[in-house]
Amino acid sequence: MIAKADPEDDSWRTDVPERFHLRAGDILLSEVVHHRPRAALVQEAHLPAVAAHGVLVLRPSKLLSAEHVRLILAFLRSDTVGALGVGTAGLRRLRISLLKTLELPNEDQALSAALADLAAAGQRLGDMAAEAGALAESVFDRNTTPVRARQLIITAGQLTRLRSVAAAQLDDPDFIIRTRYPYPIALRWRNVEAQKSAAGPDDVQAKEYEAVLKAAETLLGYSALLTTALAHEAGITCKAIRTFKGKIATGQGGPGFGDWQRILQQIAAAEGMSGLPPEHPLHEFAVLFADDEAETACQSLGTKRNSRAHGREDLPAVSAARLNDAHDALRFLLDRTRFLADLQLLDVTNVAWDRHEHSDTITFRRLMGDHPVVPTETLSHAGPGRIATNLYLADRDQRLHPLSPFLTCEKCEGCATLSLFHADKEQGELLQTSLDHGHFYPYEADERALRAVGLR
Repeated sequence: MIAKADPEDDSWRTDVPERFHLRAGDILLSEVVHHRPRAALVQEAHLPAVAAHGVLVLRPSKLLSAEHVRLILAFLRSDTVGALGVGTAGLRRLRISLLKTLELPNEDQALSAALADLAAAGQRLGDMAAEAGALAESVFDRNTTPVRARQLIITAGQLTRLRSVAAAQLDDPDFIIRTRYPYPIALRWRNVEAQKSAAGPDDVQAKEYEAVLKAAETLLGYSALLTTALAHEAGITCKAIRTFKGKIATGQGGPGFGDWQRILQQIAAAEGMSGLPPEHPLHEFAVLFADDEAETACQSLGTKRNSRAHGREDLPAVSAARLNDAHDALRFLLDRTRFLADLQLLDVTNVAWDRHEHSDTITFRRLMGDHPVVPTETLSHAGPGRIATNLYLADRDQRLHPLSPFLTCEKCEGCATLSLFHADKEQGELLQTSLDHGHFYPYEADERALRAVGLR
């Protein structure tokens, strides 16, 4: 960071040759490295200025975008640059001759955007901390009694305290799942928590066990359906996806836990994955089962779910060890899929084309958290392709990916609750089944949409 000019210091140098004057866009790098290198960007507000002794000036040969500059600054502040320092620990110095051997990072919009988001979050937290500090220091700025000062602090600091409480809740994984995960998963997790805290009947442990297994199947089903929709949009497929489509199109029974698991296992090796940009959300699903620990957790839950479905378990006699094992496996997979909190589930309810701006104004519901009744929001969309009143996934760069007809959003006929449905089969009959609560009934939407994606 470049320090602000001291308004009380009226000593100015006028004898510095112009060739030493800094320009907007220059990057300053401290020659001395204490812990990590320090770098800053010169902006118009900092001028006129010159670099002090011990400050290296890096002047770009061409105009750089703000995103590219952010990336270069992050690189210059890294240990990679710090390792070039020469001298004793705590007093190392960077030399231009060694810096010239470095290759600066090329422009990467996805990485720059991630850095910008992180910097913005840090700035907001810093502003809150500064506000709290300023409030504490102002206690006796007014000529008032301690009693009155206490009341002023309580009143003025209410928002600051609420922010602190909200921030502390985000350290609780259960709170994150319940409030930030996609609706079907968040709702299922709320049911797990409710059963866990219930007291009374002897079968309450069995009910919690059943809630855990349902939550696991919803988590895998949602992830697999998103994977299938994203793969279809990108022109990618794998054997498990073809099998799933075949079950809906011509089979007698619908998909289950094993089908969802195989889709997530196979997508990483699907032809065409390597051609996707690194920021594409399909990559995050592809690494979900990248290690044995995730495979083991999923397999454990799948075995328990199948035993339960085929009557091989006497639920009232579920042991605490078996319940804890299932709970731990579910928590592991929920932690592994935390990226789902960043992939926003949007139910688009209206689209208006602005012919002057050449963009769509979209009205939507953000279906994140454990309740489907949420306020509508709007956004402007000028991306490729027109938007329809369907379900979409918004990635970290706010690109919209269609999920219909693999996943649809509508009011359930059974309970009148807004629910997410997927195509299903039972004894050859085409059904639509809810991910949130399991209600199902004959498929009522236009089957032509299913045919278009190979589901009929």
